[in-house]
Amino acid sequence: MNYIETEIPGVWIIEPKVFTDARGYFMEAFKQAEFEQHIGKIQFVQDNESCSSKGVLRGLHYQLAPYSQSKLVRVITGRVLDVAVDLRAGSPTFGKYVSVELSAENKRQFFIPQGFAHGFHVLSEEAVFTYKVDNPYMPSHERGLRFDDPAIGIDWQIADINAVNLSEKDTKAPLLSEAEYNFTYK
Repeated sequence: MNYIETEIPGVWIIEPKVFTDARGYFMEAFKQAEFEQHIGKIQFVQDNESCSSKGVLRGLHYQLAPYSQSKLVRVITGRVLDVAVDLRAGSPTFGKYVSVELSAENKRQFFIPQGFAHGFHVLSEEAVFTYKVDNPYMPSHERGLRFDDPAIGIDWQIADINAVNLSEKDTKAPLLSEAEYNFTYK
């Protein structure tokens, strides 16, 4: 696998080696030892999967410490724009974001460490999205940010803002300046 650190240290794009032949393809999606060699020791405890249609935007979501989550995300079917926003107080990249297109074709994965908000926008007709987390879902610690916060300025590749499909929870999410977070840059 090829590990590419993004412009925000600690956030990684992982490109697997894909072997194709007349039967289809084979790839290793995760190797613990190799992952730890490049990124560090993370103990994933849960795998999640969602299916969403074109125009769905999920996020920006995070959980407060001590239940914050590192995520290793990828797309099995379709195509999404995946985004991570730095919420670590004292970080030189606080409030900045990094994005990457994940698709069934490019088979890229995106590692987002604890202390980041995460979201994705579906660019294809449908997308099956899967991710590993290092802490289980904890509703009492779940928080979110407005996807369209001008202070963050994410380019979601949205042609028609009225066509975005958000959950009710995401429409009511606060701006970064009003959000609750408890992460510290180390």
